[in-house]
Parts: sequence; C-alpha cells; structure tokens
Amino acid sequence: MDEVSVTKLTFSHGPGVAPSLVDISLNLPTGSRTILIGANGAGKSTLLQILAGKRLITANGADVRIKGKDVFREYPHGVTFLGTEWYDYISSSPKNASLRASASRAMNPVVRGDIVVSQFLDSVGGYRYKERRDRLLDILDVDLDWHMHAISDGERRRVQLVMGLMQAFDVLLLDEVTVDLDVLVRDDLLKFLKEDSESRGATIIYATHIYDGLNDFPTHIAHMRLGAFVTQPTPWSSSHATAVATFGARTLYDVALQWLKDDRDFRRNLEKSGRKARGARIDVVPSDSETFYKKYDYAH
Repeated sequence: MDEVSVTKLTFSHGPGVAPSLVDISLNLPTGSRTILIGANGAGKSTLLQILAGKRLITANGADVRIKGKDVFREYPHGVTFLGTEWYDYISSSPKNASLRASASRAMNPVVRGDIVVSQFLDSVGGYRYKERRDRLLDILDVDLDWHMHAISDGERRRVQLVMGLMQAFDVLLLDEVTVDLDVLVRDDLLKFLKEDSESRGATIIYATHIYDGLNDFPTHIAHMRLGAFVTQPTPWSSSHATAVATFGARTLYDVALQWLKDDRDFRRNLEKSGRKARGARIDVVPSDSETFYKKYDYAH
C-alpha cells in the first residue's frame, strides 16, 4: 500500500473560481522523500494543505488518503504539516486547543510575545519528547533562554521547527518552511530529516524554491504547473549520468531551473492567446491613478 495516495483531485477555492488543482493523481511509497517543483501559484501549497486535511474537497470522485485513511473522514495519526505560518502546525494538534486559538489571531501573540523558548516548548509538550527535542535544539542551534519577541525571524523559525519535529512523524508535509534559515542550519536540518526518513521509513513531501544543497536529499521529484502535474513523482538519482539520462540535466538545481523556464514560456504563450498578461502595461491612455498622482507630484 502506498503511504500517500491521491486520485482524481480537482480543487477550487470557491464557487466560480478557476480550479487551483486539476485532476491530480499521485502515489508515493513509504520512506520516499519527494520534492515538489513549480513556479509560484503552481498549486504546491494547496496540494499540501489538502493532504494535511486543512481544505475540504467536494469534487465527485476525488480520493485523498494517507496511510490508507481518508484525510477528511478518518485522518491518520503521525502526520505533521509545517508551513510558513505558525498556526499551520499548531492547528493540526488537537491537544493544543488554547494555543491554536491564540496563534490564529492576526497579531499572533503566542509566538511574538515575551515568553522564554524553554517555557514555550514545555507548553506544547516538549518534555514528552525530551531526547528528540534536545537533538533538534542542537541541530537548529536554539538557545532555550531566547525570548520569542526579541529574536529574528530566522531564529523564530528554528523554534517552530523544533516544536513541529520533536514528535516523531510518519508523514511530513513541508511548505517553504526552511526559507528563513541560514545555509548551515538548513543543511544540518536536511541531513537530520534524510536520516530520520531512512532509519524509520518516514515519508516526506517538501515544496521549496531553494534547490542548493538538495541534490542528495530526494528519492523522487515532481513538476507542477498551473494546478496539474507536468511530471509525476519520478525517482531521482544524484548521479550526474542518471540525472542527465532521465531529466536532461546534471543536478536538481539545473532540472528545477529548466522546468521553471519551461513554465514561464508556457504561460507567455497562453498570454499571446488571450490569457491575462503579467508585467508592465504599455497603455496609450494613462490610468486614473497615474493621472491623479502626476497632478500632485511635487518632486520636480
């Protein structure tokens, strides 16, 4: 049985809105580590949020399962989702109802308030996972005496990762969560996650735009464009010869770069056929805002 299985998934964020995901199907084996590659807006985050049970699907025929269980009706234990917002993780933990309510507020007082990191981790059950928590504290170079309101975004992100990873997972869904980390901490974290996956058979799906240092991490890579898979999750080898034979490029970075260039060319061809174009607008008639602000521009 595949650890993650999706069949005929189409999803729209609202009635009358164009689908963000179109006829998605995938099957990932236990212990796999899949990198999702695609431009901004390709649907990577939406797919991960659906796998995490955070968005309800209503389309007929869609089936989304993790560990053989429907993610909306019998959500399986052992699934961790980590995204750029703190409440992404907190809301997935039913034991943290009061913390969830606070962290969902706009100003997010829990993670930006004057609370010491050691107390914060204890408040979310860190004492229950002491051995793994302490290893992550060392890997992520976290000071237990930091005050949450007085540290940088990167340091706060490290605390989030300790919180999210200190309980062992069976399936880990990562959405751009390493974006604030310096290169050394990120490298140490990826080594830990790879070792964790190999030793326990844990499955990881990771959406990122940072490909440096990832060449040896994935077992599979996949390419998403405009809500669909261009390339289904395909086995990846860090061997240059194998990578060239399979994907036409030597490294994961080169593969991602080529795929993203293809995405841009594809979109621009659609724009020539009538799709709304991006970039500068060359209008003969100035916009209302341009006309207004020119009238009161005293810079010259």
